[in-house]
Amino acid sequence: MTALTALTVYLFTLAPTVIHLDSGELAAVQSTLGIAHPTGYPLFTLIGYLFSLLLFPFSKIFALNLLSALFCTVGVYFITSSTKLILDNFQNKEANTNYLLTEKQKAVVSSVLGLMAAFSATFWFQSTSVEVYSLHLAIITTTIFFIFRAYYSNSEKQWLLAAVFLALGFTNHMTTILIIPAFAYVFFLNKGFNKNSFLLIVKMLAIFLPVLAIFYAYLPLRAITEPSLNWGNPVDLERFFRHVSGKQYQVWIFSSLEAAISQLEYFLKILPRELGYIGLVISIGGLFYLFKKSKVVMLFFVISFLSTLLYSANYDIADIDAYFLLAFISLIFFAIGFFVEIIKRTKGKFIYSFFAVPILFIFINFSDVDQSEVKTFEDYTKAMLDQAEENSIIFSYLWDYFISPSYYFQYVEKYRNDVAVIDKELLRRSWYFDQLKNNIPGVIEKINPEIENFLIALEPFEKDENYEPELIEKRYRNLMTQLVAANIEEYNFYVTPELFENEMRRGEFTLPTGYQLVPLELYFKVVPENTGYVEADPTQIKIRFNKIEDPYQKQIRNLVFNMMIYRILYELQFQKNDKAISIYRELKSNFPEIRIPQIVLDRIQAEK
Repeated sequence: MTALTALTVYLFTLAPTVIHLDSGELAAVQSTLGIAHPTGYPLFTLIGYLFSLLLFPFSKIFALNLLSALFCTVGVYFITSSTKLILDNFQNKEANTNYLLTEKQKAVVSSVLGLMAAFSATFWFQSTSVEVYSLHLAIITTTIFFIFRAYYSNSEKQWLLAAVFLALGFTNHMTTILIIPAFAYVFFLNKGFNKNSFLLIVKMLAIFLPVLAIFYAYLPLRAITEPSLNWGNPVDLERFFRHVSGKQYQVWIFSSLEAAISQLEYFLKILPRELGYIGLVISIGGLFYLFKKSKVVMLFFVISFLSTLLYSANYDIADIDAYFLLAFISLIFFAIGFFVEIIKRTKGKFIYSFFAVPILFIFINFSDVDQSEVKTFEDYTKAMLDQAEENSIIFSYLWDYFISPSYYFQYVEKYRNDVAVIDKELLRRSWYFDQLKNNIPGVIEKINPEIENFLIALEPFEKDENYEPELIEKRYRNLMTQLVAANIEEYNFYVTPELFENEMRRGEFTLPTGYQLVPLELYFKVVPENTGYVEADPTQIKIRFNKIEDPYQKQIRNLVFNMMIYRILYELQFQKNDKAISIYRELKSNFPEIRIPQIVLDRIQAEK
């Protein structure tokens, strides 16, 4: 009942389409049996693919978003079940427990903890759209359940089951490793350091390793078939281990003390709201009482909390919230001690008032989590594709807002798949050229010499050998310029604003001689220098923004705003004063919160 309650609420906050970050890419990978960004997530991909084959009366992206909600519902079920299991065994394992709960009281506490987890901000958010962390939550909570069942039953079969789910966790997300220290603590406490315990470990490994091998075999086997989405192209051992180990992300792990302090400060900043403020108080208070009730349970979750915090605080990435999930779950389990103590002191009265806690979570977190009206990323991506002429190339590195969503619309829904979207940053990776050669062979074949020269310089870098960074950068820049030069006669070429404002202004990316950029609606077009006025009308672009915007929607607003500024200046350059004023009025109406540059205000005033 608790899990179904959570699922019912999840349906109200479910995203109808793609959202920011990896949503589009992961949905495309699941739908097409592709290979996702490191570490590959084979279990997530295979389950999603099978689910996408079911006949639903709605889009595949909505179906896969729904699958994430179902994964999180499984997580809620096993948090509830684990709580009940722990409560059932308080009296059997701890001699200092002097108050036994009734079945009704256990059910209430279990249900309240399940709902607290369900509606904590980051847990809840994973249920709203396609994301690997939703399956991670389902598996990690299942693993916790079987760890405690094995501990309480002292059953070899239960330890083997725990090993199965631990292995499945690693086939989805490598942060499953964060549960290992707590797992080891409970295992050796239960089995001791002896021959039999190590024999059992061997048996667990005999299950664990084949499960890993079976699912990760998907990556090279699928890569051989050259799927459209083939991140890392892990066709050989070197590329396979580079992909599975997430080598390209390791530069951000344990990068500096300053980064760790910053991430820790961020964790402490989001923690109160994550647990609805009062939930944090309950969890901290519960830690003390949980110690009195069961040192084993308390230490299991303390170890889980600390291992998660130590690792995640040392991972210097922006979207770090989901890496703290096991820490948040551990805090929620601390609340067991608080609720049991309250029941003891009140003789079981007012237990239904406990449900006020997860209800408070809903009121506090709903607006931040709710994705049910988010259409911004679909609108922006489709507008970008729609503005491109047939046989066009869009050069960009707007992964979070455009490139990732475009993967879903182009490769799954076949929306404007005549347009080639090239990720400028992925051009730094050798495998990306294999993907491009498969998807847009005519474009890539024209710059084969430049690609070969770049890959020769890049190879020692990817193999952790001595390399020449200046040579890599020089050949990389030349490759980008030649990509335009070799295809400009046959393809319309567009550059998104972040590339113009950053790399081009710094001279890191230059156009071929004789070409310039013209601002259109959402990006710049590469045209010959003698080209006259180019028609465009940014006032016709319609993108739906939410009343409460997340930082990613705000970034899209800034991108659209900046392109309108560039277009106003372009119109004034060609004495199209009426059109410039029309765009300016639209700008003021749609973006009242963004400051218009003084140069634009002065020019508009002069032309009125």
